[in-house]
Amino acid sequence: MRLTQTKAELRAAAAIRPRAVVMTMGALHEGHAALLAEARERVGPEGSVVLTIFVNPLQFGPTEDFDRYPRTLASDLAIAKSEGVDLVFNPSRDELYPNEPSITVHPGPLADELEGMVRPGHFAGVLTVVSKMLHLTSPDLALFGEKDYQQLTLIREMVCDLDMDVDIVPVQTVREADGLALSSRNRYLNETERDEALVLYRALTAGAKAGMNGPDAVLAAAHAELEAVPSVEIDYLALRAPDLGPVIGPGEARMLIAARVGTTRLIDNISITLR
Repeated sequence: MRLTQTKAELRAAAAIRPRAVVMTMGALHEGHAALLAEARERVGPEGSVVLTIFVNPLQFGPTEDFDRYPRTLASDLAIAKSEGVDLVFNPSRDELYPNEPSITVHPGPLADELEGMVRPGHFAGVLTVVSKMLHLTSPDLALFGEKDYQQLTLIREMVCDLDMDVDIVPVQTVREADGLALSSRNRYLNETERDEALVLYRALTAGAKAGMNGPDAVLAAAHAELEAVPSVEIDYLALRAPDLGPVIGPGEARMLIAARVGTTRLIDNISITLR
């Protein structure tokens, strides 16, 4: 496994094909490991897996946790090596953004909804760094977790609209045994808050079970679970079509939730079949 920290080093590394990339902000956990394992499975032993580790300042708001976001490079590299990563790209802020960007990716109207309502400008920062990383790593496929479902949806739209020659591969959310979605921010939770955070998954699964009774029943079931834990502050609970447009009739849908547990903000989602 080779560690690169400059664009020149990255470009000089042999691009063994097929090449898969997994983009992260570090603080790797089993969810990231699942992405890396899926990447290795898809490219096979003859292909290459690239891991990017970069805490992207463009996607953090002025009051968010950029400064305290966990940076754990040594353990990240150990996980990467155990999952068969060939190349790690870990640039500094000055390396990736030598100047304050004057041109960024405009993410379109979906970026102003859901997460975008709470975190204005977030997805412009996400799509800008994803676009840069796709250009720099030149992969055949890029893997993203479904936990950040709105992000995944917008990346797919960007790749389609801008004719980027890469396949976007979604990977299912990895959860703890009790259902809590794995997140680098889970380490902020104390014991009480972690117990409270489980209500997000309970709400989602309650909604999924009510899918046979239609959209109103789905949302009612989810809200009933959330009301039992009033200390958890809900930013939004939404039921959307798989492309995050409005739900139209029976079929597949996606329910998304964001909430604050103590000082920690968590997101999650689940696929639902509406009857």
